Amino acid sequence: MQRKQVGFTLVELVVVIVIVGLLAVAALPRFLDITNEAKKASIEGIAGGFSTGVLSARAQWEAEARPSISVDGEAYNSVDYDGVNFWLTRSEDSAGNSTGYRDGYPLAINSDDASFPTQLTDDACIDLMENLLQNPPQVGTVSDANDDQNIKYSAQADSANASCTYIQQEGGSQHQFVYDAQTGRVMVTLQ
Repeated sequence: MQRKQVGFTLVELVVVIVIVGLLAVAALPRFLDITNEAKKASIEGIAGGFSTGVLSARAQWEAEARPSISVDGEAYNSVDYDGVNFWLTRSEDSAGNSTGYRDGYPLAINSDDASFPTQLTDDACIDLMENLLQNPPQVGTVSDANDDQNIKYSAQADSANASCTYIQQEGGSQHQFVYDAQTGRVMVTLQ
């Protein structure tokens, strides 16, 4: 007794392939949108964590009754936050002149209690991100980010405006956030 084999005809297979193709075309834009939304959520989370670190360092400084360190007759704000010593901004110099900053926001790492930074640098911005966040993403200078695909954020200082700009490097999104050391604000810009 011979058995008759049952299977799909060529026409049935072509119809299934066309239907799957149409579904893929309809789903692809939604998938791409989800990827972009994930990148936006990622930078918003990193910026939120950075902002929390900035405010926590300032709160630690306030809780310790605003400690300062004297360097060459000038009093500079400093605090040990989570095991790392930070130089903090100050609103006035020892003569009572305005510095253009608000008191108590992280400016740089205090490694020696003797050399207060005169301006923000790319390395200071990198240090801030690496030490204010609990589990920071890999961060480097703009040129480092161009050379190394493992760097997730580039850091660039604007010493004239006392700010650090952090640009997300993943997938070429160019989303960014800016830390304004004068006011302690963290602002996110989604591209």
